Amino acid sequence: MTTPLLEIEDLHARVQDKEIIKGFNLVINEGEVHALMGPNGAGKSTLSNVLCGKEGYEVTSGSIKFKGKDLLALDPEERAREGIFLAMQYPVEIPGVPTSTFLKHAVNAIRKHQNLSELDTMEFIKMVREEGRKLGIDADMIKRPLNVGFSGGEKKRLETLQMSILKPAFAILDEADSGLDIDALRVVSDGVNALRDGKRSMLVITHYQRLLNYVVPDFVHVYADGRIVKSGDKTLALELEEKGYAEFVKEK
Repeated sequence: MTTPLLEIEDLHARVQDKEIIKGFNLVINEGEVHALMGPNGAGKSTLSNVLCGKEGYEVTSGSIKFKGKDLLALDPEERAREGIFLAMQYPVEIPGVPTSTFLKHAVNAIRKHQNLSELDTMEFIKMVREEGRKLGIDADMIKRPLNVGFSGGEKKRLETLQMSILKPAFAILDEADSGLDIDALRVVSDGVNALRDGKRSMLVITHYQRLLNYVVPDFVHVYADGRIVKSGDKTLALELEEKGYAEFVKEK
């Protein structure tokens, strides 16, 4: 029997004193693309932060296994080296750190973990230029400080570039369509789809169905009140677009 890539069982987590995740269960196998949809405030981004090990998010019970390992026992850097990647809703700016330097260190950290030789400067530049060209990222953009002064579309394209060169086993796309116009959305979606090789898995977190017109999921889940309340195929996203989330949201 094949071991799932990611297996989340009865997960409970809180931020400060507030429980956000309340009995979350999900299994993702190699090569699958899952979409997680839900209303604002449901805790979708909390889930992505828990998976990546961000500080301030306390898991109170339940388990997460990644490639059969206890994910919760790994620090954020170890999770990244094992192949978990988060495309953030709001990529952070890091003044003073050239984008090229950041990417080169990230790539070589992953390669070292995989017992591969590190790329030298020329090998790295060639790879980044080839991948960047596909996403409309020019060489000058790579020289600039990481995300500083970038438009929303540029930040999202850069995150897609990171995915294309790091080649994670599991990518979490947290509101990847946030702030994108239709042209930028197509560019980013094309980059994401180019990574779908039958082995890489993805969790696409979104409010809206429009992203799923371009990155078509194998499974769609409705996330409300801290847990998955309904699952289906891509047609479920169309149903949500038409009817909204009202039936899944408890009145307070």
